[in-house]
Amino acid sequence: MTMTLFTTKEMSWINSFDPNKRVFKNGAYYFLKRSMDLTLVLLSMPLWAPLLLVIGVLITVTSPGAPAWFTQLRTGKGGKRFRMYKFRSMVPNAEELKKTYMHLNELQWPDFKITNDPRVTKVGKFLRKTSLDELPQLINVLKGEMSLVGPRPTSFGSETYKLWHTERLDVLPGLTGLWQIVGRAQLEFDDRLRLDITYIERASIWLDINILVRTIFAVFKQKGAH
Repeated sequence: MTMTLFTTKEMSWINSFDPNKRVFKNGAYYFLKRSMDLTLVLLSMPLWAPLLLVIGVLITVTSPGAPAWFTQLRTGKGGKRFRMYKFRSMVPNAEELKKTYMHLNELQWPDFKITNDPRVTKVGKFLRKTSLDELPQLINVLKGEMSLVGPRPTSFGSETYKLWHTERLDVLPGLTGLWQIVGRAQLEFDDRLRLDITYIERASIWLDINILVRTIFAVFKQKGAH
């Protein structure tokens, strides 16, 4: 494990989740995790369901030519591919434009990331900054394809993984995880994998709750940043 992925403070925090002291293990943990996912998503539905409609209309009005929602094939537990839901934050021909902007890619292919991506719409910038573009994935959680906390699902298939990468396929992918709260947006895939493995090795209900709370603070902190 590359410990430089964490600051001293973060390392102290993650080490406080001793895998040998977990109260719930294996089957009991995953049962409680799924129960927590369903409870939180269903109880919060009166808040997020209307937002899906409002945001969908806003995208359609400001960026016509393609659906407000789209699906992407992502790699889930056991390497199974599933369709992940997301709000469109880019212009309708974003995939075609990827070849045009390939020289600006800041990560190692097949990852693709451009700071201030010119394909992103004005509404899309706001959705990304507030993470609202990920809101439709709550439906993936209800369907059991994702969890609230776990490794982010990759767009590329498991056949491109190295052998040690496959450990992340032991659990359901999540809406958020360690990568989202340590605040390092430019991490390459291998380093993100190390964060995923750190999470998997220490996974517990208490760690999941901590990550969810820290994610909320991280989103609001980013929203208020200039």
